[in-house]
Amino acid sequence: MKKILTLFAVIGLIAFSSCEGPEGPPGPPGRDGIGAEAFEIEASFSFNTTDGYIISDSFSKYLGGDLFQDESVLVYRLEGTNNANSDVWQLIPRDVYFENGESITYDYNFSKQAFTIFVGGDNIANRPNFINNQVFRFVIIPADFGTGKSVNKVDFSDYNAVIKKYNIDDSNVKKFKI
Repeated sequence: MKKILTLFAVIGLIAFSSCEGPEGPPGPPGRDGIGAEAFEIEASFSFNTTDGYIISDSFSKYLGGDLFQDESVLVYRLEGTNNANSDVWQLIPRDVYFENGESITYDYNFSKQAFTIFVGGDNIANRPNFINNQVFRFVIIPADFGTGKSVNKVDFSDYNAVIKKYNIDDSNVKKFKI
C-alpha cells in the first residue's frame, strides 16, 4: 500500500511541476501592481449646480495608469496636527459637526480610472477652511486585504495602522497640488 501511495505522489509531483500556461496581460504602465501604495493631493473643491462641491480627477495622473481590477481605495482627509505636531488623518466618509448644530459630510467614490470627492451639508459656501486647500491621502490596497481573509485585520479608520499593515513608507508618499 505504501508503494502505491508513493508511486501516485511521484506521478502527481511530475505532472504538476511541468504545468505552464500563457503569460497574463501586462498591467497599466508605470505600476507593478505589487503591494499597497499611497499618494496625496492638495486641492480646493469646485462647485457646479449638478454635483455641488467636488474634487474629481483620474488615477493615471498620480499612479501612471488605472487601478488594477483587484485594488481598492481608502481616502483620508488631513484634519490637522496633534500635540506632537504629527498629522491627524480622518478616514472619509466623515461628518464634521459644528457648535450651532450644522454639519458637513465628506464622501468619495471611485472607478478603476477616476475618483470624485464630495462635500455636502449646511452652509458650505461660508466655510472656506473646509473647502479650500484640503489635503487628501489616497491609499491603494489590494482588494483581498480588506475582505477579512487576512488573519491580522486592520482598523481602516486608523491611518497609521493601515500604513504599518501594508508596509507603506509614509515619508515617501508622492504629494501633488492641483
